[in-house]
Amino acid sequence: MTFKLRKRIRASAAWRGALTKIIFLLLFLYAGPLQAALTIEIIGGGATQIPIAIVPFAAEQGLPQSITQVVGADLARSGLFKLVDTGGINPLPVEPGDIRYADWKARNADALVIGTVRPLADGRLEVRFRLMDVAKQAQLAGFSYNIVPAQLRPTAHKIADVVYEKLTGIAGVFSTKIIYVVKQGSKYELQYADADGYGSQTVVTSNESIISPSWSPDGTKLAYVSFERKKAVIYLQSLLTGQRTLLANFPGSNSAPVWSPDGKRLAVVLSKDGISQIYLVNPDGSNLQRITYSGAIDTEPNFSSDGKWIIFTSDRGGTPQIYRMPASGGESERLTFEGTYNVSPRFSPDGKSFAFIQRGVGGGFNVAVEDLATRQVQVLTNSLLDESPTFAPNGKIILYATIENNRGILAAVSSDGKVKQRLTVQSGDIREPTWGPFLKAQQQVPVLNQ
Repeated sequence: MTFKLRKRIRASAAWRGALTKIIFLLLFLYAGPLQAALTIEIIGGGATQIPIAIVPFAAEQGLPQSITQVVGADLARSGLFKLVDTGGINPLPVEPGDIRYADWKARNADALVIGTVRPLADGRLEVRFRLMDVAKQAQLAGFSYNIVPAQLRPTAHKIADVVYEKLTGIAGVFSTKIIYVVKQGSKYELQYADADGYGSQTVVTSNESIISPSWSPDGTKLAYVSFERKKAVIYLQSLLTGQRTLLANFPGSNSAPVWSPDGKRLAVVLSKDGISQIYLVNPDGSNLQRITYSGAIDTEPNFSSDGKWIIFTSDRGGTPQIYRMPASGGESERLTFEGTYNVSPRFSPDGKSFAFIQRGVGGGFNVAVEDLATRQVQVLTNSLLDESPTFAPNGKIILYATIENNRGILAAVSSDGKVKQRLTVQSGDIREPTWGPFLKAQQQVPVLNQ
């Protein structure tokens, strides 16, 4: 299907996005029932992995969730860590004074995680952990958390975040969430889950398709497009109260919502004036402002993290390419020149690059990244049909939708292309992923060296 044909589809208010989104939708319509839990499989790891031992936390037996297992799974899934076997060492250390460093050096461990779980009188749990440097025989980090049992898994993710940051210098994203669209029988569901696929919850269920979900910067609201009114309409949904409000239902198509970094505005794509153009609007639907005035299709906007720029897709040059303009409107600059099809741009969190979908010489649609300073492009995937790239908030992983065995799945690739993962379900299709922002940290108390 050509971009010219898609222009006619959009003009009739039935346009679903770029070519890849249309194909995904056709596959999605014939999907079978879907199991809620996502299964993550690492299919490529980093060349250099940090060997780390995660000692089973003392007294965690019998709890509804093993902290040790979650921390280990998080770190292993990143592709940057190699888990060292803790079996055969007796007794296992609980406190720094218990550690026989020679045991762990013999197993080539660079780092060691130890911890305890202690019941409190009020029914809560005290979770304490320490990250130890085996070579220096010193503590790198240590915290204590007072939690209810239901917070065991989020606390384990937080511990993994601390370990990841201390050993790599990069903020961890194990405590963040993702949102995506699934099809349950004949219904479409907008769901969100932890970054590892657990704890999925349904936000919206519809008999018509749902596309283009977008997180608010504080992680408490979602914007998305629903076709329940037999046309593309934009809604906002509160994750705290469940309240849903209508943001845009103008004549024609209302699509591609994305939040500004301060949460005070959204960029949306409307065809109310005859052709799809980019507008800004307040979250309450007021103060609508058009910011593109081309005679072509302008769509798929995305803000830079400083709020100064909007990157978007347009066919104003004859083929769909990626452009950048000031967030308040003004002159635009073309950013992509390799190939005749480049769509779905998303700024990296540091604003130094952007991810997008590029059609390669072999006809496949793949995730690529362009450096804004050098304009060098790196293609990160080699599958047939990828779509909807979205950066993790630390900028080191790109989540996207793709097709495997004739059904939609999610996949992830590190921003350097070295670490790859698949997020699959037992049956059915999943698509339209968006990675959520960093959330407020749990209260934590430092644990000092003893």
